[in-house]
Amino acid sequence: MFLTYLVNTYLLIQRFLLSVFATGLAKSTPIKMDDNRKRYAIIGTGGRSYFYYSAIATTYRTTSRIVGLCDTNQTRLDYANTSLVSLGHDSVPTFLAADFDTLITTTKPHEVIVTTIDRTHHIYIIRALELGCNVITEKPMTIDAPRCLSIFSAVDRTGGSVRVTFNYRYAPHNTTVFSLIRSGAIGTITSLHFEWLLNTSHGADYFRRWHRDRRNSGGLLVHKSTHHFDLVNFWLQTRPLSVYAQGALRFYGKENAESRGMTNFYPRTHGYENLAKQDPFSLDMREVATLKALYLDAEHEDGYFRDQNVFSDGISIEDTMNLLVTYRNGAVMTYSLTAYAPWEGFRVSFNGTEGRIEMEVVETSYVNAGGEQSLEGALEKSSIWLRRLFEKPREIEIPEAKGAHGGGDGVLLHDLFGDNSVSDEYMRAASHIDGAASILTGIAANKSIATGQVVYVDDVLKVPDNPVS
Repeated sequence: MFLTYLVNTYLLIQRFLLSVFATGLAKSTPIKMDDNRKRYAIIGTGGRSYFYYSAIATTYRTTSRIVGLCDTNQTRLDYANTSLVSLGHDSVPTFLAADFDTLITTTKPHEVIVTTIDRTHHIYIIRALELGCNVITEKPMTIDAPRCLSIFSAVDRTGGSVRVTFNYRYAPHNTTVFSLIRSGAIGTITSLHFEWLLNTSHGADYFRRWHRDRRNSGGLLVHKSTHHFDLVNFWLQTRPLSVYAQGALRFYGKENAESRGMTNFYPRTHGYENLAKQDPFSLDMREVATLKALYLDAEHEDGYFRDQNVFSDGISIEDTMNLLVTYRNGAVMTYSLTAYAPWEGFRVSFNGTEGRIEMEVVETSYVNAGGEQSLEGALEKSSIWLRRLFEKPREIEIPEAKGAHGGGDGVLLHDLFGDNSVSDEYMRAASHIDGAASILTGIAANKSIATGQVVYVDDVLKVPDNPVS
């Protein structure tokens, strides 16, 4: 008995020492600075980070490399490092968020890629700039006007650059519309209607995880609609002037479920499988290796639950939103976002002085980090119709698109990490100015919903007058 105790104690001590040694080794392994490849560090190793580090580790391995990873959760850091190695990349040092400065000073990245939760983007964008790095950040750039202003100040103070990754700009159907409008195919744009539908798989996912708390995401009008508002800014090469909005939580949440007669409530799927199996909205992370590794196995460190019941209390964002937006060039947009639709995709129609453009796009359904990333938002079908005044309508050919987000992800990655010796005719690279112009529509919309008034965007934050792109 005593011998068994000694052996077990020895093994526990051995495992502890090996763990400490391994962690110290990872944090102290010198980075070879004579490598001519561009160096990137990633802060935030949740589901979206794989998009960047997998591309660097494979397609762009001859020109780029990851030199460090940072997160609030060591389990996720270890998973990302294991994934890097499986992709043929070297293991890299890992750092907890409190050691972000050490990450920068010891690994000396050229650029920092920010994929943390939205409310913390500004923290790492600003600090990376102050430490001499340029920044690539996931959308939205940030969630409110004060944070946005602090990023502007940091860019001006440091002279660094911030790149916002609007992948939908790069989807072939969206660049086709850009070209049609730029060519004057329907004259001057006077109005447009933009309807975006999130289905009961993808849409529901925002109500399971951290996005459900407005303090983290700014609501879907900031977190999700930033894509759509940026597309309009990009297509029309203008910016929003004023916003009137209405929005409410009409489908998700416990109160809505009760009004429809639901009585089967549970806080989350894990631990309540018997109740959750009767709910088509439940998410069992044990069934998806990525979700289990990134979130279920990491819960013990931070208490973050990825599988919350979409019909529970604690949701502070809307799922049904409608906007009327006036732009500086005189165009007017009606916009709607529904987060519980039976299909995923969007319809947009442009009215001009010489005709009309109509586009419909149907995308594949998905759950973030819940499957093959190349299938996230991949096209099921798309069509663009040009209807000029006094002419027969004609369908416009769209270049073939493969991959996630309408084929935009791969093109964006090439723009970020590939050979950029040839300038982009579509001017798709988005700066911090573009990042601000996109979120200000949503920030103004949130204010309009709260007050019931028209909100002028310049009263929220006046951004510099240099071009959108």
